[in-house]
Amino acid sequence: MPYGIQQPAVSSQILQLEKDLGLKLFERQPFILTKPGQTLYEFVAPFFSHLDGLAERLRNETQPQLRVAASEVVLRTHFPAVMERLKHQHPQIRLGLRSGFDTELADWLREGKVDLIITPLHGRPPPQTQSLVLLQLPLVLLVPKKWKIGSAAEFWAQRRPPAPLISMPPKESVSVLFQRGLKKRGVEWPVAIEASSLTLITQYVADGRGVGVTVLLPELVKPAGVRALILDDFAQLEVAAVWRGELSPLLRAFIDEGQRYAAELWPRLAEFGRKSATPAPTRRVRAK
Repeated sequence: MPYGIQQPAVSSQILQLEKDLGLKLFERQPFILTKPGQTLYEFVAPFFSHLDGLAERLRNETQPQLRVAASEVVLRTHFPAVMERLKHQHPQIRLGLRSGFDTELADWLREGKVDLIITPLHGRPPPQTQSLVLLQLPLVLLVPKKWKIGSAAEFWAQRRPPAPLISMPPKESVSVLFQRGLKKRGVEWPVAIEASSLTLITQYVADGRGVGVTVLLPELVKPAGVRALILDDFAQLEVAAVWRGELSPLLRAFIDEGQRYAAELWPRLAEFGRKSATPAPTRRVRAK
């Protein structure tokens, strides 16, 4: 017996079970199951065979879980640093991470598939949610480094710039803000290459395939082969944490660490941005 039970105790329990059932369950010499004993064994065996798995699942369910959705660049480059800090407070935390487009993130939050999303806001937050702005990021035009372009204004000099435009899908916040800015200037610039991520845009620009629309993040504007033209007079992209309902202690701790990380990130961004730039004010917006 693997449970530390002595033989006399086992024998006593066998006898008591046979007495309660009024049946002989075991042949003693040799020790084998009788037919009623075999029937009873086949009935109880599935229960005992699943006990280990059930115990593991119960243990896991008692550990805190955080389900977060964000863009690929956020989860790959910035999320790990926040989680390292959070694990000092919640060492047993379990993570569920999903990357996707802005519209997908909002759907997942509404459907209860994630607890929190880190997403750009270019209008009101999704209905029945609360949000906290973490950072404001300037829009950037990326051009191949070898191109002799002094400023983004050189593109606006033409109502329809001839260079191929590389951008995210039209409903993504970066694309929405950029196209609004073009419209104000009377410029029409159709997208030649629609990319699925900001990192892919950087790579395509570095390959000389066109001009990319992105945001001021070091990992997007520093790679060799590209040069950043900051769009100072375009609306900035607000990046926010968005959730539904009341904040759990775990979610509150995560948001606190996210705020600290964003405040530390800003000086690095300022190296590439305007000298007068200031971080976005931290504020909570409750949707009506």
